[in-house]
Amino acid sequence: MSFMSIYLIAGLIAVAGMIVQWQLQSRFNRYSRIPLRSGMTGADVARKMLADNGIYDVEVVATNGMLTDHYDPRSKRVALSEGVYSSTSVAAAAVAAHECGHAVQHAVGYAPLRLRSALVPVVTFSSRIVPWVLILGILMINIFPNLLWFGIALFALTTLFSVVTLPVEINASRRAVAWLGDSGITDVTNHDKAVDALRWAAYTYVIDAIGSIATLLYYIGIARRE
Repeated sequence: MSFMSIYLIAGLIAVAGMIVQWQLQSRFNRYSRIPLRSGMTGADVARKMLADNGIYDVEVVATNGMLTDHYDPRSKRVALSEGVYSSTSVAAAAVAAHECGHAVQHAVGYAPLRLRSALVPVVTFSSRIVPWVLILGILMINIFPNLLWFGIALFALTTLFSVVTLPVEINASRRAVAWLGDSGITDVTNHDKAVDALRWAAYTYVIDAIGSIATLLYYIGIARRE
């Protein structure tokens, strides 16, 4: 693959990423204006889903920011953003249920989540130094050729993390969608809105994984040309 082809692919991925982010934001804003008939807040939805799955040792808390929702398996906390925690919208219910899907994964020992959690400290460390290692590896490729390959190996860990994240996120959304329908939180008038919101959220992880793979191949191409 030529460098021109790689740059073209990178550009297409960047454009796709912007489109997905725009669509996600647009849908979240739209579905945030559609209320649940029950009047339950995102926090209420999260606590009910946890209880329905027999999980009582996970705390539901509010966190600053927009779309900063996450589940922390170390502290056993479902953190919901300001636009989700107290909102009674379909979008808030979908996001809250998705994050609780991760808590359910943790409780049942879902293998991909365990692998992703194990990779976190390694990826956190490697992501801090990999840009410098790659730059030095390219600049000094004729002197220390193995340095670039070392940087590529470190970057490959972040790529692995992105790839492993895909089944984790998709599975959490599937758990959320199934529970929202079964529990009656969503109904025939709004269930498809919750599904659509979570689908576009999943697309962001797909783009991240594809972008990481493409970047990894780019650096491998540089190393193989020398």
